[in-house]
Amino acid sequence: MSALREDAARVLGDWAAPSTGQDALRREYAAHLASHPDAMWKSCASGHLTASALVVDAEGGRVLLTLHRKIGRWLQTGGHCEREDGSLAGAALREATEESGIDGLRLLPAPVRLDRHDTPCATHLDVQYAALAPAGATPVISEESTDLRWFDFAEAERLPDHSVRRLVAGARGLL
Repeated sequence: MSALREDAARVLGDWAAPSTGQDALRREYAAHLASHPDAMWKSCASGHLTASALVVDAEGGRVLLTLHRKIGRWLQTGGHCEREDGSLAGAALREATEESGIDGLRLLPAPVRLDRHDTPCATHLDVQYAALAPAGATPVISEESTDLRWFDFAEAERLPDHSVRRLVAGARGLL
């Protein structure tokens, strides 16, 4: 078993879900991981675990979202796990750093929430973290994005994407 897969099993086993709905998703993710040897990889056609991170400027009361090039919506940073990732948190931090262009991000220690959603490639079983941006962080658009933008918490909680709204509310509650 890979270190990433072992970490995912540990995270899903140890995570204290904030609600009964989130706990049901946690159990669903764990069962999927146990029954699919390739559950961590994009090759798993029935769905795969992904890792994302909402980049947060806690002092400024805002979050950084990316206008995703393929999906065309404002979303948190994140995506597929890579073979070199040793943990879900590491994958989320790698994705956030790559997609935001911000060095020095600091991940909160546990996931904020889980979200299952369909994408053009397959169903994503997303493990969502929050990453705190250093003071004065300036984002740089990557090839994954059409745009990057800071949204204040209230504005982000009104965006059309329900997954983003719930993630922003969950991260805000932890801060």
